[in-house]
Amino acid sequence: MAKMRIQAFAGLHEYVAEKNGYFRDEGLDHEIVRNTGGGGRRTTEAPIAPLTSQQLRHDPERSVDQVRVGAFERLERGPGCDVNMACHWAVNMASSGEKGRMWGHAYMLTYAGIMVPPESSIRRPGDLRGVEIGVGYHSGSHFSCLQYLEPWIAPRDVKLSFIGGPSDRTGLMYDRKIAAANMWGTEKDILEQLGFRKIVDTTYMQGFLITGDIDVADLEKYFRAMKRAQLEVDAHAERYKDYFWSLVPERFRDMVDVRAFSSGRRLVFEEYTEDVYESTHKWMEEIQIFPEGQLGHRDYADAVLV
Repeated sequence: MAKMRIQAFAGLHEYVAEKNGYFRDEGLDHEIVRNTGGGGRRTTEAPIAPLTSQQLRHDPERSVDQVRVGAFERLERGPGCDVNMACHWAVNMASSGEKGRMWGHAYMLTYAGIMVPPESSIRRPGDLRGVEIGVGYHSGSHFSCLQYLEPWIAPRDVKLSFIGGPSDRTGLMYDRKIAAANMWGTEKDILEQLGFRKIVDTTYMQGFLITGDIDVADLEKYFRAMKRAQLEVDAHAERYKDYFWSLVPERFRDMVDVRAFSSGRRLVFEEYTEDVYESTHKWMEEIQIFPEGQLGHRDYADAVLV
């Protein structure tokens, strides 16, 4: 078989699987690929190409220039890996647009929330109406912000600010350049330790997009190893949290203690069902979050590996 190229995005779980030899035990010939691209200005995953004038725009009604490229665009242009991860909205749309196939037997929950500074007067989700909220364009923070605020604020009325990757938003929040941001994983833990408050939980699903010509038996080896890693994280997360030091931006390393961080994500080995696929796709079409040129129309049976 060809060596499986895996996008480095599952974080602690991949680290545990590598450290404890779970991939080796499965006989999986693989490569963890880092720096595969992203939508941020200063993220650890640097963009493959400089941002164009269409992707980086000035908006006089926003506190910073707007970055209009994100997780979906990375999947759309072809990330160069066999196994890729992004929010399930982006993976759903990419697989429906024939950019690969979504793995139908597992997903990852990513702990997230819309955060505000400790001194903010914002206390309830409804208080976010008209407030600039930092998110990543066409990424999990974008979609989850709209979906989770919908009981209080219609998607068209949410004031989004497209601010690259999570590390961009962390710095801007700490410097009080934006009033709120949808944060996840390590960056959310950093802000929480610095006293920032969560207004609404936005924990969301991430999916796996399979783009290479990989035998299903080899994909099953990968997911078996990751399942072992999830059990180990559940049982002994404290043994591995030093891993998070590699993800903390330099300016915050003397301010936080990674031993107190959450695990950030949790792999769930359940089916991504046809109902979830169809209802998620319909919602994205209804709120017109994608232009027609990016919409995919492939049905569940063709888009999802089940």
